[in-house]
Amino acid sequence: MADVVTLGETMALVAATGTGPFAVGSPARISFAGAESNVAIGLARLGHAAAWVGRLGDDPLGRVVVDGLRGEGVEVSGVRLETSAPTGLILREHRTADRVRVSYYRKGLAGSLLAPEDVPASAVREARVLHVTGITPALSESCRSAVRHAVSVAREAGVRVSLDLNYRASLWSRTSAAAELAELVKLSDVVFAGVDEAALVVSGGFNEQVAEQLASLGPREVVLKLAAEGAMSYVDGSATTAPGLSVTSVDPVGAGDAFVAGYLSALLDELPPLDRLRRGNACGAFAVSVAGDWEGLPRRDELATLASSDNVGR
Repeated sequence: MADVVTLGETMALVAATGTGPFAVGSPARISFAGAESNVAIGLARLGHAAAWVGRLGDDPLGRVVVDGLRGEGVEVSGVRLETSAPTGLILREHRTADRVRVSYYRKGLAGSLLAPEDVPASAVREARVLHVTGITPALSESCRSAVRHAVSVAREAGVRVSLDLNYRASLWSRTSAAAELAELVKLSDVVFAGVDEAALVVSGGFNEQVAEQLASLGPREVVLKLAAEGAMSYVDGSATTAPGLSVTSVDPVGAGDAFVAGYLSALLDELPPLDRLRRGNACGAFAVSVAGDWEGLPRRDELATLASSDNVGR
């Protein structure tokens, strides 16, 4: 039985290890990434049972993803290896020292074929949290139906639903996203959003006003991710803020997923709102300090590392 079940798209990743555009002979590393699987890895490293559900190609890159997730302790029995479509691919390059360019090859590929029949209803019913994002429903109609079905199963079973808005402008228009995400917010217990993402669903204003407006749609908890400034939560009508940690940023990609993993971990541990935010901020700081979407995510015994003023731990 998993503490958290999540579902969505995960793709293979080819990431440049040098600075500049891709060229013949450019050094690179092979990995994988996906918003939901990043969260699953973060939770597993923090000692929780996490499962990821999705479709991958029955190909070498698909096996890289499955083996990598299994190696991180994520339950992958709900993964379907698809023979009719290959695994999607991400190309990431540091175009300049401080600008990352990401290219996605995903349309019509395995991840976009996720469907309601892929949702493991029994696993969702037995979980403590179902986590979904706004990326998956943007991929295809079948993906949208899969997310809706998973949320419906969770709600009927009394399982907490966690939603990260995670708006991607390249996948759908603001109008289409706003309509779908507003419905998902109404069905969720915990909602994560950046301030700009929240503006898709509510009218805006100061951070607390934005959070209060989102909460008025139904979720018990609203968490605003404020990047380097930290984060703010609005839980049962009460606002709490926690500043971000000062670290050297190596790779900004994956910070939001790391924050969500840390926050959900603290929620599962039944910690108060301030401690949930602090753990989320710590995980986000770890993530940006190491190259890769999830490679820098901390284990539980490392959480206090960034609180120390010593640069060398002995």
